[in-house]
Amino acid sequence: MSTAILTGRPVPGSPLEGDLRSLGFDVRTAPDAASPEELEALLRDLPADERVALVDSRFVGHVHALRLGLTDPRFPVSAVPGAVTAQAGARRELTAALRTAVGAGGAEAAADGGRASVALASGAVPDRVAAAVEATGTDVHRPELGTLIAAVPDDPESRNTARQAVAAVDDEAVRLRGAVKARDGFFTTYCISPYSRYLARWCARRGLTPNQVTTASLLVAVIAAGCAATGTRGGFVAAGLLLLFSFVLDCTDGQLARYSLQYSTLGAWLDATFDRAKEYAYYAGLALGAARGGGSDDVWALALGAMILQTCRHVVDFSFNEGNVDDAGNAAVNTSPTATLSGKLDGVGWTVWVRRMIVLPIGERWALIAVLTAVTTPRITFVVLLIGCGLAACYTTAGRVLRSLRKAPRTDRAAQALADLADSGTVAAAFAALRRTPLPLAPLLALVGAAVVVCTAAFSSYGSPWPVIAAAVYAVTSGLAVTQPLKGRLDWLVPPFFRAAEYGTVLVLAAKADVNGSLPAAFGLVAAVAYHHYDTVYRIRGVGAPPRWLVRAIGGHEGRTFAVTVLAALLTDTDFTVALTALAVAVALVVLIESIRFWVTAHKRGAPAVHDEGEPA
Repeated sequence: MSTAILTGRPVPGSPLEGDLRSLGFDVRTAPDAASPEELEALLRDLPADERVALVDSRFVGHVHALRLGLTDPRFPVSAVPGAVTAQAGARRELTAALRTAVGAGGAEAAADGGRASVALASGAVPDRVAAAVEATGTDVHRPELGTLIAAVPDDPESRNTARQAVAAVDDEAVRLRGAVKARDGFFTTYCISPYSRYLARWCARRGLTPNQVTTASLLVAVIAAGCAATGTRGGFVAAGLLLLFSFVLDCTDGQLARYSLQYSTLGAWLDATFDRAKEYAYYAGLALGAARGGGSDDVWALALGAMILQTCRHVVDFSFNEGNVDDAGNAAVNTSPTATLSGKLDGVGWTVWVRRMIVLPIGERWALIAVLTAVTTPRITFVVLLIGCGLAACYTTAGRVLRSLRKAPRTDRAAQALADLADSGTVAAAFAALRRTPLPLAPLLALVGAAVVVCTAAFSSYGSPWPVIAAAVYAVTSGLAVTQPLKGRLDWLVPPFFRAAEYGTVLVLAAKADVNGSLPAAFGLVAAVAYHHYDTVYRIRGVGAPPRWLVRAIGGHEGRTFAVTVLAALLTDTDFTVALTALAVAVALVVLIESIRFWVTAHKRGAPAVHDEGEPA
């Protein structure tokens, strides 16, 4: 429960108290002209783990303006004109600001805070408190209200004017528009969001949570994969339709979160990981359907190739973005000619949508997969998908490389994020420690090692010892690549090269085994490892990287690559398939159990709520 304390003289007939209760606040009224001590006593009497808000009784505005200002869980302190709120962790700052703002001499002390002087002019206690909080250096979130009204009128005439302004704007329409992601793909923007926002409202009015909708989307996608696995034309048509419906629900969960401001760390993680689980489960369903429909196991190679390509695309995005953040976690300003040109193109009509469609975001990608599933074969679906994703990967990677050519300082935080994304195990760490003189050109070392191990596996016969030797070379080059902090211009390419090397080696060796079951087993192993790599990204964005013991327990990228090559050299093709399956199960159990434990614990201990508004996945 949250509590709102009304300050100032009550206004007869004001709907404010009812509006606050509709937002889940218990409403208490402070005595008119209450002293700082009385207000502080009211705050002290409230449970320490509650959100608390101070609201001026003269407030006039839309309910959604109050919702944006007082209920968003992502910000410790937030304010709109006439109201300020603090979550439990920021109650001390609110109380200290209350003494400064309302106490003797408070106005002069608070006015030093830049925007504080503007807020103080209104005379509203919440505005003075918000300004005093800002004056201490604490960030106060002030949501963009747009056409919404939030005001504290001083006289009946201005109050009547404010009420007329409120009546002239439909806050529900504003709320629905705000539920849609500000930046999204063409297919999502024009084919899904126009009606999915209403589905989000329907869910909100029935008390459904974003996490429940996210889970429903996963279940629908799993059913779609099951339909595809039947290998029949009817099953393929049903699978395509269900995949599209799963995507509608996928859009709805985020829109529901924005509509009702139900953000959480756990929800952001579920949304991101379930997207990958849905897509890759569907790939597996298509491959199974191809085999059951009279095809061979080789479609699994296409499915695994599609999963590897898509995962490496995401790793490129993650590495580039995480490698270009400042110490506060904000994206660094890129002043390269490429970034300047990109910014200009983003402001020119049709080029915006062309550029968003070229990268084949999740909406366009799933629509393509759904249509091809319904009207063609799994083989054709994967071939077209590989071509489309390959072109998109070339476009996005080239753009990021060009952006990186202009030297820009990389922060320690960014370098640490890249080190965590590298996922180096004990072997690479040992070689890195042995090399006392750091080597430059980390991306080149990573690329050479990756090329050596993948090409050797591809051009050697199954059972040859050469891939083992190449994997040992890869472990050495991997260690040398991370002997120094990854602060070079192109050092963000190191994690993608590591991913391509590990995944590619597993694919090639499984294909070389040429026995039924080897490619599905390889698909399972790469899926388990990819989950660990995605989980690493979301931990970095949320509350910290995975513990070192977890990385060591599953071998690190170079350890797993070496292990797979050794298994291929020592075991028969049939036994190799069994070993791959066992390795996939072991990795999946370790990373899933630890991941679920971590995120559930983080949610219970009140980790800061997050919500991803970045590029379409």
